[in-house]
This record gives sequence, C-alpha cells and structure tokens, in this order.
Amino acid sequence: MTCHNLIKINGFSFSSLALALAGVLIYHRGYAENYFNPAFLANDPAAVADLSRFEGNGQAPGNYRVEVWLNGAFLATRDVTFYARPGNAAGQHDDTGLVACLTPKALGAMGVNIQAFPALAKTPQDKCADIEKAIPSATSSFDFEKLHLDISIPQAAMQNRARGYISPDQWDEGINAMLLNYHFTGANSRDHTQGGRSNSNYFLGLNSGLNLGAWRLHDSSSWSYDSSRQGGKDDWEHISTYVERSVAPLKGELTVGESYTPSDVFDSVPFRGVQLASDDNMLPDSQRGFAPTIRGIAKSNAQVTVKQNGYVVYQSYVTPGAFVIDDLFPTSSSGDLVIEVKEADGSVTRYSVPYSAVPVLQREGRVKYAVTAAEFRGNSAEQNDVKFVQGTIIVGLPNGITLYGGSQASNNYAAFALGTGINMGNFGAVSMDVTQAHSKLADDSTHDGQSLRFLYAKSLNDYGTNFQLLGYRYSTSGFYTLDDTAYKHMRGYTVDPDDSKDDDLPDWANYYNLYYSKRGKVQLSISQQLNDYGSLFVTGSQQTYWHTDGKDSLLQVGWSGTINSISYSLSYNYSKGVGAPEGDQIYALNISLPLSQWLHPGGDVTRSLNSAYATYSMNTDKHGNTSQNAGLNGTLLESNNLSYNVQQGYQNHSNGANGTASMQYNGAYGNADIGYNYNSNGDYQQVNYGLSGGVVAHANGVTLSQPLGDTNVLIAAPGASDVKVENETGIRTDWRGYAVVPYATTYRQNRMALDTNSMADNLDIDDAVTNVVPTKGALVRAEFKARVGERALLRILHNGNPVPFGAVVSRSDNGGDSIVGDEGEAYMAGLAREGSLQVKWGASADKQCVAHYTIAETKQALVRQEVGCR
Repeated sequence: MTCHNLIKINGFSFSSLALALAGVLIYHRGYAENYFNPAFLANDPAAVADLSRFEGNGQAPGNYRVEVWLNGAFLATRDVTFYARPGNAAGQHDDTGLVACLTPKALGAMGVNIQAFPALAKTPQDKCADIEKAIPSATSSFDFEKLHLDISIPQAAMQNRARGYISPDQWDEGINAMLLNYHFTGANSRDHTQGGRSNSNYFLGLNSGLNLGAWRLHDSSSWSYDSSRQGGKDDWEHISTYVERSVAPLKGELTVGESYTPSDVFDSVPFRGVQLASDDNMLPDSQRGFAPTIRGIAKSNAQVTVKQNGYVVYQSYVTPGAFVIDDLFPTSSSGDLVIEVKEADGSVTRYSVPYSAVPVLQREGRVKYAVTAAEFRGNSAEQNDVKFVQGTIIVGLPNGITLYGGSQASNNYAAFALGTGINMGNFGAVSMDVTQAHSKLADDSTHDGQSLRFLYAKSLNDYGTNFQLLGYRYSTSGFYTLDDTAYKHMRGYTVDPDDSKDDDLPDWANYYNLYYSKRGKVQLSISQQLNDYGSLFVTGSQQTYWHTDGKDSLLQVGWSGTINSISYSLSYNYSKGVGAPEGDQIYALNISLPLSQWLHPGGDVTRSLNSAYATYSMNTDKHGNTSQNAGLNGTLLESNNLSYNVQQGYQNHSNGANGTASMQYNGAYGNADIGYNYNSNGDYQQVNYGLSGGVVAHANGVTLSQPLGDTNVLIAAPGASDVKVENETGIRTDWRGYAVVPYATTYRQNRMALDTNSMADNLDIDDAVTNVVPTKGALVRAEFKARVGERALLRILHNGNPVPFGAVVSRSDNGGDSIVGDEGEAYMAGLAREGSLQVKWGASADKQCVAHYTIAETKQALVRQEVGCR
C-alpha cells in the first residue's frame, strides 16, 4: 500500500494523489466546471462513487461553522445552516449551490431594520428569509474554501448604530460559579544592628464572588501582620461586600451593598446602600474612557503599599529605582490613591496620586445618570455612618455641549451642583461647574460656601503633546463636603490608637482638622513626545487650605527614550503633606541594555526567544544619600513565563553594599515569586515571597488559574489536557481540559483560541477559535469540541476490493465525515479504539456497507490498517 500526503477540507479527508486525479477542468458556455471523469480514476467506473454533486464547485447542504462578515466587517464565528438553492443552481455571487438560512431575528441582531421591509416583517422570527428578494441590492455569498459568509446589505436598510456596536442580544451573562482571587506577599528580615532582631510582614488580599445568572456577589477583604508592632499585630480589613447586575435597557449597573459613588459631579464617597448608575462600558468603543498610573522612586529594596479610601488595595516589593504600577485590582471607580514606600531602613515616603475624571463630556443624545440611597460608610472610627441620598445626571447636547448637575442631601448637609462642558475641537475640551453647599459640622456650627472647578484636556497630535488632565478647584472658606460633615470631632487622627506604631505616636499623615477647609487645588498630567529624543511626562498636584500656610504637594517629572536599542529614563519625585516637617525629593536614573537582541544580531527576536537585559540605576535624595545598582534581568522557559532579576548595589554615607535576587513564575494554576536582598551595613537580610491566583468552582468542577480579573473566560475543552491558550502567557488547560483566561473586556468580542501546535498526537479540535461577549463580572464559557482518539489511515475493503473513490464515510462516534481517496483509503482523527463506519458511494443498498473496526494500542502517531466492510 502506498502512503500519500493527507489533506483535510471542512471535515472531509482526502489523499493528495486522489485530489490530483479527481478533476479535469473543461470549459463550457464561457465558464469552468469541475468534471470528475471516472476513467481517470479507475478502469472500472463502478469503482468511483457518484461525484456529480461536486460539479461546478457545488457543495453539500448542512451546518457549517463559518466566519460571518457584514458589509466588509467581521461580525462573529457561528454555526449557520445552508440549504440547496432551488434546482441546486449556482447563485449570483457564488457557485456552491447553497444559500444561508438567515432568520429575521438574526438579521435584526446584525442591525438590519426589519420593520422597513414588509417581506421580512411578516416572516416568523425563527424562519429562513430570502434577503436578496426582501431587501433591494442585498446579497450573500459563501466562500467554501475559507468558510466565509459575506453578507452585503445597503446602509439605508441598516439601523443607525455607532461604530463598534454589539447588540445586547449577543451579551453573555456567563455561567453560575464561585470565584476566589488571592494575592499573598510576605517578608522575613533580620537586622543585626538591633541585636539580631527578626521581623515578619505578611499581606493577604482576597476578592471572592458568586455568580448566579445575571447577579454577581462580590466581597473584598485583606489581612496584614507586622511583628514589629507591640506583641505582633495582625489586622483584618473588610473593604466591601455588594451585589450587582447589569440592567441592559437602562445601560446601567444596579449595585446593592458597599460600594462607591461616581466622581463625575461630586467627590466619590463610600456607601452602604443601593445605587443605579450608567455603565459606559456598555457603549461602543467610539463613545467611551481614564485610569490612573502610579509612579515612584524607591531608594532601596522597598515595600510599596497603595491605599484607596483608607483601605489597603495593593502591596508589593520593588527594587531600587523608578517603578510603575498599572495593574491595580479595581475596588472603586474613584478616590485618590495614597502611596507608601517603605525602605529597607524602615523610613517611609508617602504621597497622594489624584484620581479625578477628565472633562465631563458626553456625545449628543447620551444621558449618563446615577441615583444613590445609602448610608455613608466611613473608613475610620472618627466618622459617623450618616444616611444620605445623591443623584447626578449628565446630558449630551448638540454642538459639542454637555450639561450636568446633581444634588447631595443628609441631615447635616445639602449640596447642589451645576456645570457645562464644551468640546472646542482643535482647542481641546473644557468643563466648568459650581457647587453650593450648606453644612453642619461636629461643633454644631453651620457653614455655606461654594466650590468652582475647571478641567481641561487636549491632545496636540502634530506636536506630540497630550494634556491628559489640567484642572483647578477653588473653594470658599465655608465650603465643606459630605465627607467632612461625617466627622465626630473637628480635628484628630483617622486611625485607631491600637493601630499606631510601637512608640504609640499617631502618624501625621492621618491627621485632619476641619478648621483648615480646602481652598485651592491644582493638578496636571502632561506628556510630550520629543521625536527621536524620547518622551517627557509631568504629573503634579497641590492642595491649599484656609487658615493655614500648609499644603499638600506632589511633583513627578520624567524623561525616557531609546538610543541604539538602549533604553533610559530620568525621573524626579517631590512630595510633601500638611504637617510633614519637610518634603521628600528623589532623583533617579535608569539604563537598560538589550543583551538578547545584541546576542542575536539580525535575528528574529520573537515571543519565543527569551529576553535578557543588563541594567544600571542610580538615585539620590536632597541629603546626598546616593545608591547605585547594576543588574541582569530577563525571561526563561518556552513561554517566557519565568522572569528573573539579579542586582548588586552600593550606598554612600557608610551604608555599604547591598544586593537582591528574585524570580517570578506565571503558571497555569497561579503565579509565584521569591526574592532575597541584603545590606552589608548591619548585616541586614530579607527574604520576600508571594503567591497569587484564582480558584473557580463551576458545574464541571474546580479550576485553578492565574489572578482573576473582574470579568473572566472559562476555557472548556473536555479531554484536551495541557493545551496552550494563544496569546496568554503561562495559561494552558488542566488535566481535564479547562482553563481560565482573566481580564476579559466587557461588552466586547473577546477572541479565544487554543494553540493547535501544543496538542497531543491523539487530540483534535473541530474549531480552535471562538468569540465571547461577556457582561460585567461574568464568567463566560468558551466551548471547544475536543476529540481524543487515534489518527488512522484505514483501507476499507468491500467484497475484497477497495471501496470506490469519493465514497463518504460516517462514524458511529459523530466525529465528522471523511471521503475515501484512492485505494479505498480514508483518513480519520480522534477515532475511538472500537466502533463502526458506514460507507456510502451511491443511493442504492448495494452501494452501501458497514465496517466494524478495532485498533490495537500503539505508540504510532498514525495507525494504518485494513478493515472489511459488509
């Protein structure tokens, strides 16, 4: 028996020789037809099946998984039923002899204006419609080789929808599941300058959830431990518990429980109650935006803690030099971020990163709203849980104008806001508003005041300039916020006494004084591209107060670029808070050399090639304390999911040498990291480590994963174990064929694909690509049909002779049909060890037979075997 190359087309399998012999192309009446002349295939015409249905490129009716394209844009990948055209004639735009079944319901989901065409409007929603007859100039064509269904419908027949619109009918609420996201970091240190005293620090962040239909239950909490506190101190902090669900007709989210109000009109405040608010993620990409990025400079191997609204939301360890944090797990939509950088010597640098919205603008006709009835949820014992109501509305008007306003009310507070935003085209966007407030404070004094806010944003693309945010707020001495009126005292510390340090002295950063009401606040964020000279960024803010000269200040300036593949950055940080004796100033220089690129000159530096960089950093403060570090970092393993970093440094002023080494592994079941650093001055040593990941319990079992996002995708390919997920570092299916892809984009198509090159020899997947459109907080199931079994080339004999060429072989395991090639050979994948095959090469009973087969266990990638057919 001669073996030939195998070719598989849409579930039918052929040998290459059979295809070479199969067709003779002749020309008839000005067009070409595929004519299968039996004389070219066998001396006996009876040895060739009836192939007339394939003449003229005709195809068999049935269900096909195709890519649907509408007016030149990809729409979705889905199963579509195709019927034979009347008389099996070729269509006007393709020659398959098939026509797609398009129901009015499906056409309506595509955006077709069904009611504008009587023929479509009268057709039942689940019945096939002939769009070429119902809609003038509408066409559909089927490219069988590419499995593309191209639909063309005149724009006049389409509903007026924004670019990128996805119908709510396609939104997937996901499956029922329980979810747990964890992030643990720990550090153990020993300092011989303090008699060899040891210290341990631990942090555990937990985000758990329960999804039932469209409802999502979320809970966030954290635990921390610091042995340096008196007797060792551990703290559990409950951040929030709430239930939410999407309300598609209102383009909003309903939240019940503990959450935060939006910050478009008023400052965001934590609450415990009920809120219904717009969700911009439900809008198309062309109608939506903003998130903060944290930057800073560490003088040594430091611990970075991020707090928002008084709660610890992030903690990690960084090496000396400039750092950037852009992967915070979301806990609220707004609220300034407080950054604490704790150095190896115990010193702490604190500063605040403003988290404010860009100018309040909406597109014409868009109405954005939020209604809250709740109890103020103070983040310290110094505040009362006062009941309040709040409502805001933002309306997009013609000519680029937006009007907005709102109201807040409680027993001791009433505020009204009104503002407008203008899109000035080439001159950018600006918004201005004024808030009038009446307040009653803890000392029973009443105050009336106003606050004026100005926000501006502009991108000068021709000059490479981006004013991401430029804002100013001025408040009179009688203006207070709802948060201010919740305090029980006029001044004090927001942290409980038992949460203080060993010296039992409260921290100045937690001090408040209502006599010092806010006066003026300016903030800016500018980036500037300098062509071949890199880019410059400036971020800053300053808050002044009435009745005091103290102010909060933050300034961050950075310049970065690349010269001959060498990356560099210069940065400067200055921060000072009210009550701080002096400000903190740090300068930093970072240089990175791409060793992997230099070691492979002219080579293809692709994702599969491990990276390696040599680095140098230097930072100094205003007191002349300088540290320098040189190191090596990069990635290892085939998927680049193991990263490493080794650095050696030196500090002046007799601080001596220091060094660090760390590794991080991103695996299918979670992430792990470990690091070690030391300082020769005092023989200080520290080991830090961390674990993070997710646990998902669903109807098919429990799946471990990398850290979860707010919205996630469950890859379900039962039987397809240890298969990589495309474009997802370290993620592959578990032993049962399940995996979780975190951080899906809500209300958008998310392409999920399995890497077929990573599949075992006995595994086949019918379609390795699918698309899902999750709603907020959903766990969406991406289904893949995997077939585990043998790959076999069976030579089927009937009455001692090979079955005819072109015969169709159907399997008892519903694994798809195959077409017999020359010498009676049929290729099949995912074949069970035992089963039966039904073979047909004509309509009569004498042109059909059934073959029973048994495949012995073997290590061969392709089994070759003869089977008899009766």
